[in-house]
Amino acid sequence: MHVETWEKCLLFIRERIPAQSFSTWFEPIQPIKLHNEVLTIQVPSQFFYEWLEENYVHLLKQAIKSQIGENGRLEYSVVVDRGDETVKPTTVNVSGGSNSHNKNRVNGYDAYKNPDFYQELKNNSNLNASYRFENFIEGDCNRLARSAGFAVAQKPGITSFNPLMFYGGVGLGKTHLVQAIGNEIISSNNNKKIIYVASEKFTNQFIEALRNNNLQDFINYYKEVDVLILDDVQFLKEKEKTQEIFFHIFNHLHQGGKQIIMTSDCAPKDLKGLQERLVSRFKWGLTADLQAPDFETRMAIIQTKMQADGISIPDEVIEYIAYTVDTNIRELEGVVISLIAHASLAKSQIDLELAKQILKNIVTDIDSEVGIDYIQKTVSDYFKVSLEDLKAKTRKKEIVIARQVAMYFSKDYTNHSLKSIGYHFGGRDHSTVIHAVQSVNDMIDTNAKFRFAIDELKKKLKIRTAVA
Repeated sequence: MHVETWEKCLLFIRERIPAQSFSTWFEPIQPIKLHNEVLTIQVPSQFFYEWLEENYVHLLKQAIKSQIGENGRLEYSVVVDRGDETVKPTTVNVSGGSNSHNKNRVNGYDAYKNPDFYQELKNNSNLNASYRFENFIEGDCNRLARSAGFAVAQKPGITSFNPLMFYGGVGLGKTHLVQAIGNEIISSNNNKKIIYVASEKFTNQFIEALRNNNLQDFINYYKEVDVLILDDVQFLKEKEKTQEIFFHIFNHLHQGGKQIIMTSDCAPKDLKGLQERLVSRFKWGLTADLQAPDFETRMAIIQTKMQADGISIPDEVIEYIAYTVDTNIRELEGVVISLIAHASLAKSQIDLELAKQILKNIVTDIDSEVGIDYIQKTVSDYFKVSLEDLKAKTRKKEIVIARQVAMYFSKDYTNHSLKSIGYHFGGRDHSTVIHAVQSVNDMIDTNAKFRFAIDELKKKLKIRTAVA
């Protein structure tokens, strides 16, 4: 009779929750007995019992009443696992609902008492104090993201930017920006509880909580925060139970007006292996991308880094580095640090020759090709046309020739596809690039003056190709 009754309860529950939640939290339950309108079910662990009481107690009440009647009650038989020893199940009478005494204690264990979690929350936000808005260089590549981040830092949980998600490739400043938000909040309101955590650490904490039967401590720890910053959320993919926990923590914080900030390597719509209901919540607030820094932003990053270290170097060196390293901010800063270190150890001035020497050994590990930015600047300087015109739709003859030459060198000196090259020249079609290359080859064969210009440009680009 107890098995049949529980099966009917399961049918009632299955229709009201997602399949994944049902599979995780209800399929492992075993019915034990039904006596005097009291159904006893056995759950596999202490945390399992606590989770059901925290999240599904009302649904369980409804299911029991639908099958047993208004006087129906539920009891749990909880299996307590202590290392290698499995303790005889203990029965908890919840009288058809939860109460704080039963919920917090199972077999004498205080589920909420874990000073390690709360001590970390109180004393350590995991933020790097060096990541601040003051040293986050703003450019066209990140202006929206920085502005939104600063607005959230002024009024966490109050703006419509909740959740706030930043996405972009490796080394573009996502971690710097989210930690700058956290540090700004602390500086203006140190009563706020802020936690920065990488998604991999979040997952490891969850696994550790399961292993030690401390799941409720883990959940309560994160429910206590005012600002939760989760870095690299894409690493939660395929981790169904971790996603389940994060989903409930997310809901609790969001409904309580707490601020949630996340980073990802791609836009929410492109996140694979994450529950749809979780991804849909990521879209509730604001999503902003960070792109690869343009030349001016790279210049500013180098200048700021040098100034912070009290070092002055010629503009030509800064310009050379900015053109040579056009990958991402992290790689750019790595090159600058190496340059400073070499100059310090060799007790020499930082000049163009030293920069070329250092980049010979570094650039190949960063980007083995000439950057399109560098080619465009070199060609535009030679033909005395602006970079804007080079990428614009203008059909003036001198600009068309310069554009075609730049496309020619881009195809010859880089690994970019024809489509990618066209994109860098104002979003042109790949057929335009093919035509440009053919036109340049024809002019080289028929025009001696033009052939001389190409040879001169090759010499100018030779410095860069020597280190590529």
